[in-house]
Amino acid sequence: MIFNYLKYISPVWYFNLKPKVDFSYFPTYEQLNIAGIKLEYDDKYISDEAKNRDLAYRAFQLGYISIKKEASGGINIWKKTKLPRQDEFRFLRKNFNPLWVFYVLAIRLLGLNNPFREIHGFLTSRDAFRERYNQKHLDQPDLNSFDSSLLKSNPRVSVIIPTLNRYKYLKDVFRDLEKQTYKNFEVIVVDQTDPFDKSVYEDWELDIKFWYQNEKALWKARNAAINSSKGDYILLYDDDSLVESDWIEKHLVALDYFNADLSSGVSISAVGAKVPAHYSYFRWSDQLDTGNVLVRKEIFTKIGLFDTKFEKQRMGDGEFGLRAYLSGYRNISNPLAKRIHLKVGQGGLRQMGSWDGWRPKKFFGPRPVPSILYLFRKYYGNSAARWALLKNVPASIVPYQFKGNKVFIVLGIFISILIVPIVSVQVIFSWYKSSSILKN
Repeated sequence: MIFNYLKYISPVWYFNLKPKVDFSYFPTYEQLNIAGIKLEYDDKYISDEAKNRDLAYRAFQLGYISIKKEASGGINIWKKTKLPRQDEFRFLRKNFNPLWVFYVLAIRLLGLNNPFREIHGFLTSRDAFRERYNQKHLDQPDLNSFDSSLLKSNPRVSVIIPTLNRYKYLKDVFRDLEKQTYKNFEVIVVDQTDPFDKSVYEDWELDIKFWYQNEKALWKARNAAINSSKGDYILLYDDDSLVESDWIEKHLVALDYFNADLSSGVSISAVGAKVPAHYSYFRWSDQLDTGNVLVRKEIFTKIGLFDTKFEKQRMGDGEFGLRAYLSGYRNISNPLAKRIHLKVGQGGLRQMGSWDGWRPKKFFGPRPVPSILYLFRKYYGNSAARWALLKNVPASIVPYQFKGNKVFIVLGIFISILIVPIVSVQVIFSWYKSSSILKN
């Protein structure tokens, strides 16, 4: 973990875990100089180790990406090290909302750590200002003139779409795909709609392959489609989304330019959370959204398909993305391959689950969805899973449409205190269910 106190705020971040291959995710000062990137140390840190880690983290967040796949030798952030408390709090102040800094201080004090040293570290870091990475991110000026050999080779792409009771929106998806500037692709639809209507797939200028799947199962559908695909690249997509005409092309060019294995397009949601600022520029991706990602098909051969233990639950895409990262595959966040995610209220996964994995549909339903704890506990361990619960459960008390609203998050914290017995039952139930999944 790059800074120790990060475990309280981001306990289940991809980069807390060391991958099979380190593509210099967190570069040294020398590597940045060689790349022509001028970033200076923050001399307000006490320790040299903190200065190095802060510089590497800033480079990561600004969008530093080593183009060469063999690039390695960056800062080893996975090496355990003890840093001064002032440095720990300085890092938090530079990267998170002040409310989270107070949150960490409260945890440290309640954890019976030396109160004088914790408060001293908190107070002496007050001169740190929040970084705004999106306002000064690194550009990729050569990308506009990049002559993509991958694009010229015209590889076959398989666009995979599971659908459930969304024919109206699926037709809009087909219209967008008909307009694509890149033409060498097939469309594979696994239809779970009742009643099934074969005529939906007629009269399109597309290479469409479809079949009806009786069981309402998302990951089973995607796995079956991948197995039947003919493409060298798999483009995973949703049935309630809109894209521009150069969507497939932008995915392929980015994959080629960055010598990457996965291109994670950004998803701009019509409902729910605010669009993250880092969606506006290229960076290493710390997530995978199966509604908009291009993947080399060989990856599925090497590390396996989607884990069906997530069926009718949440985070199956997150687990695959984490597995790909740990296996040494490069995943790029691609702002040019964007989609509008409508998140319509009918059909799809929402019909089988909830809008959000942390908000149960039933009053005494598990909070969060058990598959989320299964993922956290399997890869990060029980301790990190507990920190994730402490951070996310209070905020999940507020309705989904107010997700990301700071006022409502604070309100949710106070409400959760009042209904502790109910929330505790929900969390214990989820932990128990996740234990059953782990035992299998």
